[in-house]
Amino acid sequence: MARRTTTTPPPEDFEERIVDIDVEEEMKAAYLEYSYSVIHARALPDARDGLKPVQRRILYSMAENGLRPDRGHVKSARVVGDVMGKYHPHGDSAIYDALVRLAQPFTMRLPLVDGHGNFGSLDDGPAAARYTEARMAPPALLMVSGLDEDTVDFVPNYDDQLTQPSVLPAAYPNLLVNGVSGIAVGMATSMAPHNLVEVVSAARHLIDHPDATVDDLMKLVPGPDLPAGGRIVGLDGIRDAYVCGRGSFRTRASARVEAVTPRRQGIVVTELPYLVGPEKVIEKIKDLVQSKRLQGISNVNDLTDRTHGLRLVIEVKNGFNADAVLEQLYRLTPMEDSFGINAVALVDGQPRSMGLKELLTVYLDFRFSVVRRRTAYRLARKQERLHLVEGLLIAILDIDEVIQLIRSSDNDTIAKQRLRDVFDLSDAQATYILDLRLRRLTKFSRIELESERDDLQRAIGDLQAILDDDRLLRRTVSSELADVAKAHGTPRRTVLLEAAGTPAATATPLEVADEPCWVLMSSTGLLARTTTADPPPAEGGRARHDAITGAVRTTARGEVALVTTRGRMIRVGALELPTLPPTAGAPSLSGGAPLTAYADLGPEEEALTIVPVGPDSPGVALGTAHGTVKRGTTDYPGRRDWEAIALKGGDSVIGAGIVGDESDDLVFVTSDAQLLRFPAAQVRPQGRAAGGMSGIRLAPGQRAVFFGVVPAGVDAVVVTASGSSAALPGTQPGALKVTPYAEYPSKGRGTGGVRAHRFLKGEDTLVLAWVGATPVRASGAGGVALELPAPDGRRDGSGTPRTVVIAGLAGPVRPLT
Repeated sequence: MARRTTTTPPPEDFEERIVDIDVEEEMKAAYLEYSYSVIHARALPDARDGLKPVQRRILYSMAENGLRPDRGHVKSARVVGDVMGKYHPHGDSAIYDALVRLAQPFTMRLPLVDGHGNFGSLDDGPAAARYTEARMAPPALLMVSGLDEDTVDFVPNYDDQLTQPSVLPAAYPNLLVNGVSGIAVGMATSMAPHNLVEVVSAARHLIDHPDATVDDLMKLVPGPDLPAGGRIVGLDGIRDAYVCGRGSFRTRASARVEAVTPRRQGIVVTELPYLVGPEKVIEKIKDLVQSKRLQGISNVNDLTDRTHGLRLVIEVKNGFNADAVLEQLYRLTPMEDSFGINAVALVDGQPRSMGLKELLTVYLDFRFSVVRRRTAYRLARKQERLHLVEGLLIAILDIDEVIQLIRSSDNDTIAKQRLRDVFDLSDAQATYILDLRLRRLTKFSRIELESERDDLQRAIGDLQAILDDDRLLRRTVSSELADVAKAHGTPRRTVLLEAAGTPAATATPLEVADEPCWVLMSSTGLLARTTTADPPPAEGGRARHDAITGAVRTTARGEVALVTTRGRMIRVGALELPTLPPTAGAPSLSGGAPLTAYADLGPEEEALTIVPVGPDSPGVALGTAHGTVKRGTTDYPGRRDWEAIALKGGDSVIGAGIVGDESDDLVFVTSDAQLLRFPAAQVRPQGRAAGGMSGIRLAPGQRAVFFGVVPAGVDAVVVTASGSSAALPGTQPGALKVTPYAEYPSKGRGTGGVRAHRFLKGEDTLVLAWVGATPVRASGAGGVALELPAPDGRRDGSGTPRTVVIAGLAGPVRPLT
């Protein structure tokens, strides 16, 4: 059946209105509104808390719902729905993607969400939100701590029914620590993660020295610290980014050549560049092999698991140089990648490109405001409570009259007014007294109230002092940052290399002559070998990564051994190490390779130094934290690693050295600043199974912190730094002192030594001790060269406070005689 429709004509008084507009102007206005919305409300992070709006809303919603680390996980879909319904009126997929990123340890240096379930990998996406669960991670509590104390402003949500924080209080510089990436309209941001301890150290240094330069801050933050580790090659781009906000650097996979089968070598990859997954590398290798652009590879196996982490084994065909193949992999595959830093963030709602100092300055100014507002809030609460306590004390003194007055009143309004008139109380005090329970009127309650009044008065004085004294406010912020670093700081994962070194394809031919060389180990844990038989110069061009803590003269086909804290010796072939280019000054090991590429170290096991293991090598002396000393024989086994000393429970090796002559000194330094030196002749050599003998007598609760060998007749010094045992190891610069070694008398083995450092107030331990020949080189984080104070002739004097932590000390390289 056909349907007939009619059109109702407009009323007679209807007036048609058509507005003529310029299409170009309308498009410009609409595009500007859209771009501002994307820049401000979606894509760019705030420079203060380092979060995009969706990330901030996720953390705030989880905090409001009590999803704390000590509570159980809840479905991710529940979190996404709550955020979308209350604060973020966008798609659920965008919210869930942001939630997943906050939980991925390979993306965030300090994850803010504790995820339970499949949150994806570098090659695969996460499971759906209905399958995964989440809650706040412990660092997330630092981001929201203080929201209930008027520390930040709250703004209406999208429908004006609720409020949400415009920024989170952020107890640490999250923008630098976790990095961020986002694409807006006409601009983008890309920031690499950094180490929390290093960033906090730089922020605290800037608090104490507002005029610090970027170079000063880079001594504390030498470069990014990527979650997956790896190596950063080339530091010039990092400095550009820290100066002007834009720069780039190359990241390299950590790989080593080893025997994967008895008759075949392979390349084992244990760390990949930032955000590069193993499947991406495998796919690229297969494409290159099929197109015959990559030669020498027979197979690729991904042996990655949750127990051992990433392990990608690339088998090399017989007859091919594995080092040359590795160089091809770096050049042709994502095993070497580039990362561009574009530090764009919102400051007062406007996008700005900032360097390292500007980023820290913006954060610190914000943190000063947060602590100031929090202090004012707490002060007001303390004053309100003090006001009530004072009124209650007045009532308790005349409690009988108060009770009689209340009983004789017709209602509570009259009773309140009579209390105010008779006892000169405020309305709040009178109301509080009327609401009081009778059991609070005991004598004991009065004592409690008087004690509470005194505590409140002291607390009010402390809070008012922070508001009145800007220096105390800055000191409070600095102290809180130190507490955060101590609680959540972790060691650096990424090795910084100033240059890539000599390409393996040209530096390592198929046949290498067995020529004399030196194998060197730096304070940053890098290994390399020289091309000459001459020892590296003691002085010369000071470069980064130039503190050599271990040196062995050998040949290109010779071997050395790493000595570890567990008393193991691990054999390393000199031919496996990268070759340093010739230099006129002191060598830079920036072209070296990390020692972890040649040794599988256990948990909490560290490599101390390198020693020769040839047939004519001198003996090695070892010292332990429990004060045991051992001189080992040179009957080294043929296997790759072996036990050099039988350690007792809880003991560890703290130092090792070569004994070239019986007159050489063996030196111990203890945590309570006792130094003992005695001739090596007092320690007889022992076999591998022996556990050594008593080296130094320790006071109860103390341990040895340094052991070394000082050759007879050399000009040596003692370097010590005192501090507090309560500080996080490796974060306290300490009070530093340099003393001539000759000031300390020689004593017998097994005695208690003499005092080497005098502790001042607040100091109870040595945070650093080193004894060796001059000239001495000191290095900080990333191998940055540091200056030492002039020698002090007082062997038991106190030190000079320092602002930079010393990571390594080394004397000149000397050939054995």
